[in-house]
Amino acid sequence: MSLNDAALRQAISTVVDPHTGQDFVASKALKALRTEGQDVVIEVELGYPAKRLFPAFRQQLVAAVKQVAGVGNVSVQLSSRIVAHAAQRGVQLLPQVKNIIAVASGKGGVGKSTTAVNLALALAAEGASVGLLDADIYGPSQPMMMGIEGRPESSDGKTMDPLENHGVQVMSIGFLVGKDEAMIWRGPMATQALEQLLRQTNWRDLDYLIVDMPPGTGDIQLTLSQRVPMTGAVIVTTPQDIALLDAIKGIKMFEKVGVPILGIVENMAVHVCSQCGHAEHIFGHEGGKRMAGEFGMPYLGALPLDLSIRLQADSGKPTVVSDPDGAVANVYQSIARQVAVGIAAKAKDFSTKFPTITVSKDT
Repeated sequence: MSLNDAALRQAISTVVDPHTGQDFVASKALKALRTEGQDVVIEVELGYPAKRLFPAFRQQLVAAVKQVAGVGNVSVQLSSRIVAHAAQRGVQLLPQVKNIIAVASGKGGVGKSTTAVNLALALAAEGASVGLLDADIYGPSQPMMMGIEGRPESSDGKTMDPLENHGVQVMSIGFLVGKDEAMIWRGPMATQALEQLLRQTNWRDLDYLIVDMPPGTGDIQLTLSQRVPMTGAVIVTTPQDIALLDAIKGIKMFEKVGVPILGIVENMAVHVCSQCGHAEHIFGHEGGKRMAGEFGMPYLGALPLDLSIRLQADSGKPTVVSDPDGAVANVYQSIARQVAVGIAAKAKDFSTKFPTITVSKDT
């Protein structure tokens, strides 16, 4: 008895990806379906990195296909393919970088850098090729958080090779100046330095480049938002009203330059006493969640005010690598997955598909 292709596809369509809300047939994630006698081979390709989800998806697909009469062995091959997505109009993508994600806040002290580094590490843990650009010229923190020391090397005397740790490529002004050296630069100098860090770094085939933006909405932030080809931005805030006011300014800035907001992260949402277990909302309750609802933006998740997050970041082993199976790491991983799924649903960049048009003058 030969297996019915339509029956197999129908069985596969009963498995829904909870992160996209679509089944693997409707979403066109099913790339190949082959039968070899009574055996079935399934190839599924996701548009976002999901290495940690593969075992569960494989188990669900095998179970679904086994319901079809006559099926023998079922082989499921799962993979992810990250493609480049469109950035602001008129801003070309960087070579070797498919998607750039800005992690921003309207003010300092809300945990933006900690969120950025854990977001980068979570995407890398899912199998993506990830880079991290520390765009805070005046207060670079990523060298410490990523546990990296040293200076970038240059193979051609013109460009720099990123340093790397925990599977993430990193570039920061902190690699080029002394730890105690103050960057007493005016806006144009800082902006120029940032553009050099971005464009003169030999990023190696990145699926995602996370940009840890400087806090605020001043000249440096605006220039970066206009010149850097950003796929989208993640806004980090605390529930506190004053932080929300500044976060709204950041949202408005990105809207004016055509950078879509990928979602809101609410940091320091609750503190749970390590001695008695009492939960207290020190900075307010669900302010970020309400703001996301008011602006019609994805609410990516809430992170606690937790001593371990700070200790792990200061030690150069942020939460996602120091406690990958812990509750806080799971929140970061959920945030990263939502961001990646959101990007996968956006318009792709087709600029490289078009031929280059040159105008020549006959002699």
